[in-house]
Amino acid sequence: MARGDLTDAQWARLELLLPRGKKPGRPSIWTRRQLIDGIRWRTRAGTPWRDVPERYGPWGRVYDLFRRWQRDGIWQRIFTQLQAQADAKDLITWDINVDSTICRAPPARRRGEEKGDLHKEPPGGIATEPDDHSLGRSRGGLTTKLHLAVEQGQKPMSIVITAGQRGDSPQFEPVLKAIRVPRIGPAPHPTRPRARG
Repeated sequence: MARGDLTDAQWARLELLLPRGKKPGRPSIWTRRQLIDGIRWRTRAGTPWRDVPERYGPWGRVYDLFRRWQRDGIWQRIFTQLQAQADAKDLITWDINVDSTICRAPPARRRGEEKGDLHKEPPGGIATEPDDHSLGRSRGGLTTKLHLAVEQGQKPMSIVITAGQRGDSPQFEPVLKAIRVPRIGPAPHPTRPRARG
């Protein structure tokens, strides 16, 4: 197990939330745990998919699992279920912080955007990409802005993605409204939402 990989306890909890195969077949050479650890490694490192270490499986298999589950809404469903479990155990502190950061488009993406090229495969899936999720022009060039709400235990609660030139303040309410934690009984409201200006 490499640094940052899922522990046995984390995997036991996550495995229960994963979709079940529809038909029995030949066991895969690469386990779901390896592929998911590969996805997590790539997300932490921020490298191209081709640079995922071989111990996690072929990079194409790692990317394929990530993309299929993204298109089918499985990652969002897992995230929602983990939030609901944390809320049921009173592990969510309803003091919410909201902040934003800018992600600069890599040079290859900027060239494609300037030439008007489209993705080979449109985003699609269960949630179509809103118009304002594209790149925007700001002082840093072509950028995207991430507006994130977290609770005091640093658990992510919601994210809103806008073009880079969008201001932080107008996104405060949409980020708070995007917090959706399923629960029985009345929904909690952030007790003291805060934002950095």
